[in-house]
Amino acid sequence: MSKSQIDATQNFNLVCCVIGGFVALFGLVSYLLKEGFYVTEPLLSLAAGALLSPSGIHLLRPHQYFPSPAALSTATLNFTRLVLGIQLVIAGVRLPSAYLRTSWRSLSILLGPGMLGMWLTTSTLAWLLVPGLTLVQGLIVGACVTPTDPVLSNSIVAGTFADKHISSPLQKIIIAESGANDGLGYLFLFLPLYLVKYVGRDGGTDTQKAVTEFVGGTVVWTVGASVVYGAVAGWAARCALFWAEGRRLVDRESFHLFVVALALLIIGTVGLMDADDVLACFIAGNAFTWDDWFRQETAHDSLQPIMDFLLNITVFIWLGAVCPWSSFFPSPSPSPSSSPNSNSVPIIPPDRLILLAILVLLLRRLPVILILRNHIPQIQNIRHALIMGFFGPIGVSAIFYLYVTREFLARVQQENPDREQEIGKLADVCLVAVWFLVVSSVVVHGLAVPLGNLALLSPRVFNRIRRLGTNKADSRQTGSDAERRPLLAESSV
Repeated sequence: MSKSQIDATQNFNLVCCVIGGFVALFGLVSYLLKEGFYVTEPLLSLAAGALLSPSGIHLLRPHQYFPSPAALSTATLNFTRLVLGIQLVIAGVRLPSAYLRTSWRSLSILLGPGMLGMWLTTSTLAWLLVPGLTLVQGLIVGACVTPTDPVLSNSIVAGTFADKHISSPLQKIIIAESGANDGLGYLFLFLPLYLVKYVGRDGGTDTQKAVTEFVGGTVVWTVGASVVYGAVAGWAARCALFWAEGRRLVDRESFHLFVVALALLIIGTVGLMDADDVLACFIAGNAFTWDDWFRQETAHDSLQPIMDFLLNITVFIWLGAVCPWSSFFPSPSPSPSSSPNSNSVPIIPPDRLILLAILVLLLRRLPVILILRNHIPQIQNIRHALIMGFFGPIGVSAIFYLYVTREFLARVQQENPDREQEIGKLADVCLVAVWFLVVSSVVVHGLAVPLGNLALLSPRVFNRIRRLGTNKADSRQTGSDAERRPLLAESSV
C-alpha cells in the first residue's frame, strides 16, 4: 500500500473511533444530560468536533479527506443537504393532519413579515458593522442566517423542558416554521446574489436582468417547482405505502424506514432538477402524512428519534471539525513558518464580529415576534412570545446557505476574472460572519436552557439551605436550654 492509501485508512479508522466513542460516551449519560441538566447533543458535539479538529488535538483532519478546499466545501454542502432533507421530511411527518392548511394564517405571517423582518434586521446589522460591506452584500449575509434551524429547533422543542414550558400548539408552529423557512431562504438569498452578479464595469447594476433571472430561475423554478414536486411525491408515496400495507406486502422495518427512503429519493431527484430539495422534502413530509395515517401508525416508533439523534451528533461533530476557527481571531502577525497566503489580518475586526453576534442574537428575531404575536393564535401570552422569539437558532441551514452562496460566487468569479478580488473578499466575509453566528447561536441557545433552569432552581436551593441552617440553629438553641435547665433547678434548690 502507498503512503496515501495508509493515511486514508488511518483517517477512516480515526473517524470511526471518534464517532463511535462519542456516541457511546454520550449515550451512557444521555438521560442525565438531556433530562436532568437539559444539555442537548448539538452543543456537546460541536465542542467535541472543535476539540478533535486541526485547531485542537488534530484527530479529525477534514482537509486531508478531500483533495482541495473546493472539494471540502462541496462535501460540507452535500452533508448539510442530506441532514436537512431527512430532518425536514421527519418534521413534516410529525405535524398533525393537514397542518399547513389549518395553520396557514400563522405560517403566512411568520414566513412573510416574520422572515422579511429577520432578513432586513440582520442584513442592516451586517452592513453597519462589517467594514467595506455594501448594503446588497449585507443582504446576502442576512439571508444565510434568516431561516431558523430545524435541527437545533427540534432539540429545543422536544424533551422534558419543552413539555413543561412550551405548549403543544407552540411546539408545532415552531417545527412548521423552521421547516418551511429553510426552503424559502432561497427567495431572500438569490435576489441580492443576482444583483451582485450583474454589477457592470461602471459600478451600476443591470437590475432588470437580475430581477428577471430571480423571478424565472428562483421563484418559479427553484421554489415553485419544488413545492409542486414535493406535494406530488409525498402524496404518491403515501398512496403507494397505504396500498402495500393493505395487502401485507411491506414488513415493519421497511414501513418505518419509508420516510428516510422518501427523503433520500427527493434529495436526489430534486438535486438533479437543480431545484430546492430542502423545501421539497418538507412539503413531501406534510403531504405524506396529510391524513395522519402514517403518523398514528408510527406514534410509538423509536426510529425517527434515533435518526434525529444520530444526525445531530454526526453533523455537529463535522461542523466543529471544519469550522474555520483561526479566521475569527487570527494572530496579529504571521509566524516565520507561515505561508505567504496565511491570513494574519482579521477579515472582520474581532470587536465588531462579537458585537455583530450579540446584536443578531438579540434583535434578529425577538422584536419581530413581539410585534407579530397578536396575529399568531399559538402565541397565547408574552412568555410564549419570548420563548419563540429567543429560540430561533442559527445552525445547519445557515451553513447550507453559506456554501450555496460560495458556490454561486465562485461561478461569478470564473465568469468575471476582473472582479476576482471583490468577489473573493465577499466570499471570505460571508464565511467568517456566518460561521461565527452559527457557533454563537449553538453556544448561546445550547446553554440558555441549562442556565435558565439553574437560575430558576437557585432561589429554591438557597431557601432550603437557609431553612436547614435556621432549623439547626433552633435545635442547638433548644439543646442549650435543655442543658441549662438542671443547673437552674439545682441553684433554685
